[in-house]
Amino acid sequence: MSPARLSAHEQRVLDGIERVLRRDRRLDRRLRTMTVHPGPGVRGLVCCRPRGRTVAVLLAVSVTLMVTAIATSAPWAICSFAVLWPFTLFAAVRLLCRWSGG
Repeated sequence: MSPARLSAHEQRVLDGIERVLRRDRRLDRRLRTMTVHPGPGVRGLVCCRPRGRTVAVLLAVSVTLMVTAIATSAPWAICSFAVLWPFTLFAAVRLLCRWSGG
């Protein structure tokens, strides 16, 4: 399979686009260094500063799900608790670290 060649017109248009993009210094620097800046996904979660109310609500919902899962052995309650509990612990530890000054 051979690579497709561009027509003369398409090549001129492409050269013009590349010329305009090369003038953008920030884009040029970013492409040269190729540093990846993480979005708000994981970084936002790790850098979060949970409030006391948020942790209290998470804890209340987690305990309710745990009691429901123990009492009924319902798969949805067990799975919901299993998903929510790590987030609750993470938020509680972050809150306690913030309160203790650590």
